[in-house]
Amino acid sequence: MTGFAFKPARAVAHLKAADPALATIIDTIGPFRMELKTSRSLFGALAEAIVYQQLSNKAAATIYGRVEALYPRARAGFTPRHILATPDEKLRGCGLSRAKVLAVRDLAQRVAGGDLPTMAEAQALADAELVERLVKVRGIGRWSAEMFLMFRLGRPDVLPLDDYSLRKAYAKAFRKRALPSPRALEKAGEKWRPYRTVASWYLWRALET
Repeated sequence: MTGFAFKPARAVAHLKAADPALATIIDTIGPFRMELKTSRSLFGALAEAIVYQQLSNKAAATIYGRVEALYPRARAGFTPRHILATPDEKLRGCGLSRAKVLAVRDLAQRVAGGDLPTMAEAQALADAELVERLVKVRGIGRWSAEMFLMFRLGRPDVLPLDDYSLRKAYAKAFRKRALPSPRALEKAGEKWRPYRTVASWYLWRALET
């Protein structure tokens, strides 16, 4: 398991010692098997995130594939320059909504203009600073930025408080009658620092069992 900015075994040991209730969940689920998504660039990762929003993986993959097919010579993937040179009608013809076309264009303009960090530069930024910069992109909210930190950069201490499924998972795992508010979940998650990403992954898996 590579690419994480932490040692998974150390994270699991810390969580089990810090929270006996979570330790039970961890023992039930088993080894930490979270997989990172490969990213050719920050632009590519965020463009994919925009396309996939509010769609099933199958539908989103089809649409994303159509966008890629517009640029058969782009062996390393389409770039901001490709998007900026493509008429809206062609992008819409791939299945992108009007809002997503605007979002992908805004992303392309910001990357081309140097307003966003490269993937290498993003690796060096603190979580809060990186989220602050990413959410300036149209169509990229805090949740999307946090998913980027977790599943693209492998950051150890991300707790996506606005994630409905995570709140639902917490309520189920800890036998709460109601979903916790984001503030309540944040307070509960203090004991999981500095490995809240790992705690989140286990809670998501617990929801599936």
